Amino acid sequence: MPQTEEPKASAVAAAIKTEISTTDWPKEGSVVEVTLLKKLPRKAYFDMGRFGTGIVFGVEIANAREALRALKPGDSLQAKIVALDGEEGNIELSLSEAGKQKLWQLAKDLAESGEVIKAKIAGANAGGLMTVVADDLKAFLPVSQLSLEHYPKVPDGDRIKIAEELKKFVGQELNVKIIDVNPRTNKVIVSEREVLSANVKELLNAYTIGQIVDCMVSGTADFGVFVRFTDNPQIEGMIHISELDYKLIDNPKELVKVNDPLKAKIIDIKEGRVFLSLKALKEDPWVKAGELFKPGETVQGKVYKFNPFGAVVALDGDLQGMVHISEFGGQDEMKKALTIGESYPFVIDTVKQEEKRITLKTKK
Repeated sequence: MPQTEEPKASAVAAAIKTEISTTDWPKEGSVVEVTLLKKLPRKAYFDMGRFGTGIVFGVEIANAREALRALKPGDSLQAKIVALDGEEGNIELSLSEAGKQKLWQLAKDLAESGEVIKAKIAGANAGGLMTVVADDLKAFLPVSQLSLEHYPKVPDGDRIKIAEELKKFVGQELNVKIIDVNPRTNKVIVSEREVLSANVKELLNAYTIGQIVDCMVSGTADFGVFVRFTDNPQIEGMIHISELDYKLIDNPKELVKVNDPLKAKIIDIKEGRVFLSLKALKEDPWVKAGELFKPGETVQGKVYKFNPFGAVVALDGDLQGMVHISEFGGQDEMKKALTIGESYPFVIDTVKQEEKRITLKTKK
């Protein structure tokens, strides 16, 4: 029986695959230089030199419409090999994929080199900033990767307010470094913090853990306080809310406000960031808790706040105790019996100095 054209085409494709697999010729997925031969309404043919003829058709024609419109026969450009046995036995090409692959490779190169680049801010949400880098590559700048100067210092961590603060950057440019490239998930992550960290790391070499420094409050957030070193304003550190005082603090603004001068102790220096403590410079009130309060004693205490477990009560000696919710039967009953800011008599139930815990009972 005479052979059909289809097996011949398959044989040619198989031969091409075999030859390419045994040489250093590009394979499927490779980006190569091609020259336009002719354009048709639904197809375009390209000279690939020793590889033969390439074709762009179907969806790729639509994707590459803008690029093809500016091309004339004899013009060269890069294309990605999609399939070695494409339509009509030609090598199937993608022009749009070649451009994307080139951008991804550029992003990888920039990430490896650590080069500082410009990021144009295109949008914002509570999680961070949408940017454009490396000509036309979309990248994301998470809130956590902003410099402390640009970090949204929003009370209570309100996501709506954070998004509003970040929207102020839209249209601006920030210096960033690419820190993660993942073509598979179509994500590029950039960091402003990394740009500044090298200089800050060098400045931090002059400081040691345990050192006491003068600083000024530069901002507050629900999780803590930002401070700038008085002798080195380029250094901005963080005092976590748990390091502000020995007692429970609901909001840092209860203790400090912006521009307040402080003395703080350096408790950690890590990856260009410095963490400090105010309470490390204060006397621990729990050391004398056992002397001040004895089980069975009646004391006066002011209700500081409610939580799911009960009521936190401020006591003498800069200490706090807890009245468990079981004393009342539920949240509603507790809020009927107690008012935040008001003082009541309580009975000391237990004092656990090592655990920094005092439990109280209501005065019957």
